[in-house]
Amino acid sequence: MSLKLRSLEELPEILKGKSVVLANGCFDILHVGHVRYLEGAKKLGDALVVAINSDRSVRALKGPDRPVLNENERATLVSALRCVDHVVLFDEPDVRRVLDLLRPAIQAKGTDYTEDTVPEREYVRAYGGQVRITGDAKDHSTRDVIRKIADSREKNRTR
Repeated sequence: MSLKLRSLEELPEILKGKSVVLANGCFDILHVGHVRYLEGAKKLGDALVVAINSDRSVRALKGPDRPVLNENERATLVSALRCVDHVVLFDEPDVRRVLDLLRPAIQAKGTDYTEDTVPEREYVRAYGGQVRITGDAKDHSTRDVIRKIADSREKNRTR
């Protein structure tokens, strides 16, 4: 397992004095949209922390067939990205507990959101943080990757 994977409780001490950016998501089947989102987020501060939904949390959000990759595999893949400083897993339905403990200067979200549609925006603004949107246009999704693989398998089966 990567040295970048940390417990939520140890991060505040590690990050003391840094401008922290928090990005979060499932990151199930890492794709170019994820990489561009995280690279953009890193440019917004000193340290990028990526909060990854636990397997249980992903199932609750995406359904019983997800995640495709387990939480340890997803954490390892995200940790391998040069732009990522720390990774933490979270089990809750949203990232508020992580926000509460870390109080990042910026919560970064991908372009499938606007600053006014980020679910935790008011919580972040209430403690003095900012919500920022980063990455490229939402032309990529894990759902589309899964669909493309399934379609390809079906075409090969009918040949």
